[in-house]
Amino acid sequence: MRAVIITEPGGANVLEIQEAPAPTPGPGQVLVRVAAAGLNRADIIQRRGFYPAPPGSPQDIPGLEYSGEVAAVGEGVTLRSVGDRVMGLVGGGACGELLVTHERETIAVPDGVELVDAAAIPEVFMTAYDAAHLQADLKMGQRLLVHAVGSGVGTAAIQLARLAGAHTFGTTRSQWKIDTCEELGLGLDVAINTSEAPDFQEVLQKHGGADVILDLVGGGYLERNIQALSPQGHMIIVGLLTGANAPLSLRDVLKRRLKITGTALRARPLEEKITLARLFERRVVPLFAQQKLRPVIDRTFSMDEVQEAHTFMEENANFGKILLSW
Repeated sequence: MRAVIITEPGGANVLEIQEAPAPTPGPGQVLVRVAAAGLNRADIIQRRGFYPAPPGSPQDIPGLEYSGEVAAVGEGVTLRSVGDRVMGLVGGGACGELLVTHERETIAVPDGVELVDAAAIPEVFMTAYDAAHLQADLKMGQRLLVHAVGSGVGTAAIQLARLAGAHTFGTTRSQWKIDTCEELGLGLDVAINTSEAPDFQEVLQKHGGADVILDLVGGGYLERNIQALSPQGHMIIVGLLTGANAPLSLRDVLKRRLKITGTALRARPLEEKITLARLFERRVVPLFAQQKLRPVIDRTFSMDEVQEAHTFMEENANFGKILLSW
């Protein structure tokens, strides 16, 4: 099979399309012929040599999410059949023409969603749903603050929050991303351009504070996040774009009974990944078929253009997801 190969740690130029051994499904596994893979920040960090794939996943083939069709099934598989349209998360290898994964980690592609477009769903919508709704228990009437609202996770989080009846606040450094969010009608109630108003916590304080913060930015926002939270507020750390270190006042955490949680999907045990996949397929996937949710895609590159796609993401020029298709 053909696959994107990380030939050595480095810039986008280290990525090459090469021949690689085709995987074989074992018991309980399915072989998926990949139609497209979503590009994520984790792929860039892995390419640079700082985020190795978990044990059992391809170490030199990037890609954490995919869409495609089941090409073969292993012994004992009952959930999927050859020809089924599926999508999902993997520890790595989604940028190959074929991949293997446990059948119960696969998710049925929603009716009405094109197979390539479905690759824009798993990572961002599962991350947002797991973080804000399963872990932080976001409720109707509560206030959700999403940093990097123009990212894939950001656009997914505000759509899910809107359906839950929550009030949404989002930050970005680019006015054009705010304008695009409004044009798409994603349901963002209050947009904050941090290049013009860096003290986003003051906006939240005027509204009573954020009950939940979904933070994709990291250390650079920690102090202001603490100030932006309402009493008993919950911050979920999803990304570390501005670094992993920052001072923290434990006095504020204790006094206002705040919760701070870190989350990551890639390193979870198989059992936890299966549980999330099954919940997501049952509770969230039907909302795509009902056109209440939609993947937001900036652009789709061919897999042969993988170097250009990585460069485009590193320039932070996208709104929503970047896809790579075969």
